[in-house]
Amino acid sequence: MDEYTFIILYKSMVCPHVEFGNSVWCPFKVGDIEEIEKIKKRATKLIISLKSKPYKERLMHLKLPTLKFRRMRGEMIEVFKLTHNIYDESVSPQLSFCTRSNIRGNNYKLLHHTFHYDLRKHFLQHV
Repeated sequence: MDEYTFIILYKSMVCPHVEFGNSVWCPFKVGDIEEIEKIKKRATKLIISLKSKPYKERLMHLKLPTLKFRRMRGEMIEVFKLTHNIYDESVSPQLSFCTRSNIRGNNYKLLHHTFHYDLRKHFLQHV
């Protein structure tokens, strides 16, 4: 299989299944992330010319980002949409902004919550 064919097949057949539901279920445990990343590692080995190269080199050669990078990018896009009221306010979660007057930068700085347990730490909405 050549690289061009692989990229077309991967982006159309594998990516949608691997990244399905990332906005609802974003894995934060290392074991879950590694299990999902194994799919991409195995798929990139299908290209015979890249089979002997390490995983990071295969990704750089194919110009594919890691799944962690794609999840982080998706989360940043969602936070941008929430902070700039692109979604309907009646159904979107309300984010709490930092209201201190001595902050620098912009008015979109989010209030940082600290949690004792991991129960709500990895979710966007902190009520």
